Amino acid sequence: MITGGMICSDELALKCNIMLTQKTYPIYGNQLAAIESGSPSETGISVVFLHGWLDNAASFSPLLSRLETETPGVHFCALDLPGHGFSGHKSTGNYYTFHDYIDDVHQVLEDIPAKTVILAGHSLGGLIASCYSAAFPEKISDIILIEALGPLAESPDNGVERLRTGILSRERIRRKTVNKGFRSFQQALTLRAHRSGVAEKHIRPLVERGLVQRDDRWYWRADPMLSADSLYRMAESHATAILKAIQCPATLIRGTEGYASLILPERMSLMADLTMHTLSGGHHCHLEQPEQIAEIIDGVIRKRQRLSGLY
Repeated sequence: MITGGMICSDELALKCNIMLTQKTYPIYGNQLAAIESGSPSETGISVVFLHGWLDNAASFSPLLSRLETETPGVHFCALDLPGHGFSGHKSTGNYYTFHDYIDDVHQVLEDIPAKTVILAGHSLGGLIASCYSAAFPEKISDIILIEALGPLAESPDNGVERLRTGILSRERIRRKTVNKGFRSFQQALTLRAHRSGVAEKHIRPLVERGLVQRDDRWYWRADPMLSADSLYRMAESHATAILKAIQCPATLIRGTEGYASLILPERMSLMADLTMHTLSGGHHCHLEQPEQIAEIIDGVIRKRQRLSGLY
């Protein structure tokens, strides 16, 4: 539910007056929207959440609503990545490459004054968090990865086919000029719930933030260019080097019915300090099990507070 710049989780709105604020972070050539709780200038710890592909910051609103009450005195920030949610789209002719997301996150973190930063990412957001914490170990104290472990990788032998497929996907998007949208909010909600394998009641906050109504139709806010296939993917040797470079403690959360391809067992041994939790649910287990995941995140925060002398 969005009310005058304030956001409250639908599930908790009837039970309490918890409100989450909206904020905008400027980055080079764009602006990123965020859902926030707490002030980074008044707290010692910021927890920054990064959502998955074609999701948005509201993917974490059930978590934020719980964490705000269970873990007070912490700055929580869930970003809309570029092209998603309320964040700006890239200019015409530009696409959304994986490595650019890492730079986008870096620019936001440079604007957050907290001395201690924890990165939490789901799916694509977890891939970004893995790479960022490897490249900038001095900036991140902990990472929390939901249904993700390191960047996507494939054999270099697939490089030529990937390049061709990616270019052709861009061509198809450029040629598509008509967006018919949906006749109702419910139609969009039902379709998204079906495609994600998540109950409508769980995915509703994400859909509410992801849709805009124009005249008598509903349309996704997300930039259509996000659907373009990647032109390049790292080799597994690159992913190995990244995982080995992660120095901070990592918490991995996976769903029993999640995407096994995103969490390769052989990668786990590469992490210097990895704790894993397996919860009932699918790829969007953070929407299905917000209480359990909030408890896990609360544990990570409180441990960091003790180690940092903030608790």
